[in-house]
Amino acid sequence: MESIVTPALPPVVTAMWLSSQLDRHDVVVLDASWYLPASGRDPEAEFRRGHIPGAMRFDLDAASDPDAALPHMAPSAEHFAELCERLGVSRTDRVICYDTSGVNLSAARAWWLFRLFGHPQVAVLDGGFAAWARETRPLQVGPGRRAPTGYQGATLDARLVRDMHAIERIVAGTAPAQIVDCRSPERFRGEAPEPRAGLARGHIPGSGNIPYTELTVSGDGRMHTADVLEAVLRASGVDASQPIVASCGSGVSACVLALAIEVMRAAGKDVGPPVAIYDGSWAEWGARD
Repeated sequence: MESIVTPALPPVVTAMWLSSQLDRHDVVVLDASWYLPASGRDPEAEFRRGHIPGAMRFDLDAASDPDAALPHMAPSAEHFAELCERLGVSRTDRVICYDTSGVNLSAARAWWLFRLFGHPQVAVLDGGFAAWARETRPLQVGPGRRAPTGYQGATLDARLVRDMHAIERIVAGTAPAQIVDCRSPERFRGEAPEPRAGLARGHIPGSGNIPYTELTVSGDGRMHTADVLEAVLRASGVDASQPIVASCGSGVSACVLALAIEVMRAAGKDVGPPVAIYDGSWAEWGARD
């Protein structure tokens, strides 16, 4: 009998597509909502009040290195595999990540983590939770439940992440790459205080600024089209065909730029290698003496 090959997932999928696939045993939906403490929002409580049926709660803090002094540092491959096992995710599953922010604040980070550990069958729900709820689709109340699974073969892809030493080489001009800061313009320019105490204001020398909120449609939450994304990057002086390292506050919203580049790639645009994330981001650089 001829084997059936599962088609590769695009970077983003629509709520209509997810609705048609939700009953498939190999489709796993993850709610990766996350907010800074000052936001006053509780993603765990929001998840229990209502989520996409069958979705599991993907906690970004639990998916980070528990021994790191900095927030949201990528975990070890073993740690990530253990988390996937507890969530009932297997290596062959198609994983769909979403959040409730309306601007892909954290869903893209979950998407990037799966790619970082060699799981290419992963996508972001375009428009997030609002896109699902907008058409009065069903919701599930309470905690998510899936049977634990084995998760083997997770290996970190070093091409997708950068440390402070790599950033120092880029700043010094000895490593060819563009650093793009995805924080707000006010934080980038040092006009607004940082939400984390003890950090300087400003930005990494030589970096450009593309706020992650400019990569989604205002009031809608869907990613801009590849043409619009191309124009946004060009207007910001970023050459999408050349290597890019994305930074933000703690490496979360920077992943939205990585997602945007893959949306452009899927549309046939001339883009360079996948965006690498400066994992320490401003939480590390802004704390330098």
